[in-house]
Amino acid sequence: MQRLRRLCQWPVQIKLVPANAPYFSGAAVDCTAYAYAAFHERFIKGHITLVGCPKLDGVDYSGKLTEIIRHNDIKSVTIVRMEVPCCGGLEHAAVTALKNSGKFIPWQVYTISTDGRSLD
Repeated sequence: MQRLRRLCQWPVQIKLVPANAPYFSGAAVDCTAYAYAAFHERFIKGHITLVGCPKLDGVDYSGKLTEIIRHNDIKSVTIVRMEVPCCGGLEHAAVTALKNSGKFIPWQVYTISTDGRSLD
């Protein structure tokens, strides 16, 4: 059985997306992980998807995320992270960006275990 992909835009890497991309207007942004089997259906379908790994990329995404939030009509932010400590950097960057943007935007965090279970 072939599953349909739910990705709405490309690219998804935070470093590559233009901060003023038109698809951010009215978006509910998800920062993502891949271990969860129902990930596409639960988190990607109908959402703009960004991917980043602060540990591997060696960057603080808060500046880029702040610019994206400031320049667009973002409706909500969902951070989907793994339970491992290094994923805390992505959550921290998103929360910092929300604060630095000067906007009040609802946000939530979902945590996925290393064996693919949702911990929330």
